[in-house]
Amino acid sequence: MATELLIGGRWQPALAGETLPATSPATGEEIAQVAQGDREDAQAAVAAALAAFRGWSGETAFARARALHRIGEVCAARRDELARAATLDQGKPLAEAYDEVDELVAMWHAAAEDGVRLEGSIPSSMGPGKRVLVMRRAVGPVAVVTPWNWPYTMPAEIIAPALAAGNTVVWTPAPSTAYCSALLAAAIADADLPAGVFNFVTGPGPVVGDELVGHPDVAAVGFIGSTATGLAIARRAAGKRLLLEMGGNGPLVVMEDADIDAAARAAVVGCFLCAGQSCTAGERILVHEAVRERFVAALAELAGAQATLGDPFADGTQLGPLNNDAVAAKMDAHVADAVARGARVVAGGRRAQGFPTDLYWPATVIDGVPADALAATEETFGPIAPVIGIGSLEEAIALTNASPYGLLAAIFTADLAAALRFADQARTGLVNINETTNYWENHLPFGGRAGTLSGVGRVGGRHAFDSLTDLQTVVIG
Repeated sequence: MATELLIGGRWQPALAGETLPATSPATGEEIAQVAQGDREDAQAAVAAALAAFRGWSGETAFARARALHRIGEVCAARRDELARAATLDQGKPLAEAYDEVDELVAMWHAAAEDGVRLEGSIPSSMGPGKRVLVMRRAVGPVAVVTPWNWPYTMPAEIIAPALAAGNTVVWTPAPSTAYCSALLAAAIADADLPAGVFNFVTGPGPVVGDELVGHPDVAAVGFIGSTATGLAIARRAAGKRLLLEMGGNGPLVVMEDADIDAAARAAVVGCFLCAGQSCTAGERILVHEAVRERFVAALAELAGAQATLGDPFADGTQLGPLNNDAVAAKMDAHVADAVARGARVVAGGRRAQGFPTDLYWPATVIDGVPADALAATEETFGPIAPVIGIGSLEEAIALTNASPYGLLAAIFTADLAAALRFADQARTGLVNINETTNYWENHLPFGGRAGTLSGVGRVGGRHAFDSLTDLQTVVIG
């Protein structure tokens, strides 16, 4: 099939007529020809969003909520199609893809309800007889730039509250999941939003994305992705509203009094969900030396039983291929670096053979990883569990805060006071206690801590509205 661009309510090919093949990481086969938009296409989409803004922002919150509920209903009706497309295009196991679609549906309905509950305030005035109203206002066209690892829910984290607040949207997805993203865009379009309220442009990030985030008529930019790209977007979009969720290197801390089996189960989810391709992945595991040997043995056993690599469409597969060559090469480099520094591979350790593509990496557990190894200091974004020995809670806190990232951390301990001390001192936006790094409820605030390389603003329920609305003060004399 071929995908097109959605601009001003009309599906159309790219103005230059360019397309590129989309190839499945699971099968290696071409699955679609994807329209390759350019700066002119992006400009046309922004013009359509700007033209639609006055009418959409002038609708009642309840009318916009009905539209978002319709989007949720369309996505639910297309659950099978969306899930299978995500597995084919992204590579995640089909069961994970169904979970993502179900969460996507819930996000549309939640944003609809959050939108009708946006409230202002009536602060006191110093002037006798005056009344002051503070109201939330939509900001205008919002450019949304999203990654390939969660091709449905991550766009919805920004698009849904943006639309609910009265903004119009131009969305450009990661090129490597543009095919399944086009199916989500079609579901949104088929919910009968007014023309131009939602627009969809695929194409190279340095071209389409750059044009959108720097366009003078774009009022806000929502981005989820790598730190390097997020920083480039922040510079390009200077002066606009920004909601940036960037990289993470969140540790999972296991103290000497932890429930080892529970911690090992949490590490399997934290390190191997979505093949480790998540900003909330347990990128490094800080384990107290008193229990490190027990923990590593338990983790390796569970990884073999609960992170089965295989055809992502097959029943029982819990780990699919990586999405692209770059992330697979990064896994190669990080594992090799750890081994060269003296670490020991306990499970996995090299690409799997006998699959349709060379993107299949097994669940990999490495013990004795030095704290300065690439796998401990950078975001690997693959199915790796690097275990680093620690001797105290203070060392865990120091290693957590030594990272330039500040997205999340998790700790397993039976000592609540110690867990709360860790939370007080960890420079991260989220801390999970006796829970996996990958645990998050989508109505809760999520984002990077100030002063780190993990972004600004918060996604999650009503908290995303803070970055996607303006406060207007009206003084009545």
